[in-house]
Amino acid sequence: MKTKEDFIERVLYTEEEIATRVKEISAQISEDYKDIEKPLLTVGILNGAVMFYTDLVRRVSIPVHFDFMIASSYDANTHTSGKVNILKNLDNDPKGRDILLVEDIVDSGTTMNYLVEYFKDKGANSVKVCALLNKPSRRKIDVDVDYCGFEVPDEFIVGYGLDFAQHYRNLPYLGILKRSVYSK
Repeated sequence: MKTKEDFIERVLYTEEEIATRVKEISAQISEDYKDIEKPLLTVGILNGAVMFYTDLVRRVSIPVHFDFMIASSYDANTHTSGKVNILKNLDNDPKGRDILLVEDIVDSGTTMNYLVEYFKDKGANSVKVCALLNKPSRRKIDVDVDYCGFEVPDEFIVGYGLDFAQHYRNLPYLGILKRSVYSK
C-alpha cells in the first residue's frame, strides 16, 4: 500500500523550518499589535489554515480572540470562480476591532481581497492578512500580505493543512504534489 509520501515530488519546507517561521511571524504580530485596546480578533480561514492558525496564535503574546470563517472562490477543480462564497461567517462582531485574517495560501487574491473589503465595510478598525504561503505569480487581484510565511513557486503544494481533494492535510511538512496526481 502506498503512503501519502509516495505522492510527493519533494519537500518544500520541513516541519522545523515551518516552526521557526511561525515563531518569527508571531513575534512580529505581538510587537505590531501590542498597543491596541481590545484583544486582537484572529480569524482563521477554514479548512486549510487550521494548523498554521493554531501554531501561530498560541505563540502570540498579546490577548487574542479566536474566530473562524469558511470562505472560498475555488471550485472542485482547483480553479478560481472569481466569486467568493462565505459558508460560515464570524461569531464575533468585527465593528471597532483590529482583525488579523489567517490564511493558508494567498493565490489569486480573490478571497483575501473580498474579505479585507468585507471587514472594512463592517467597521473594523484595521484588517491585515497573515498567510503561511504567498504565491504572487498566480495573482489576479492585488492584495497585501502583511505577514508571510514563505513565498512559493507556482506548484501544487500540500501538507500542514493544505490539501488536494481533502488529502495530504495531515502531513507535518509542505511538499510539492506530483503532477500525475492532480492532472488526471
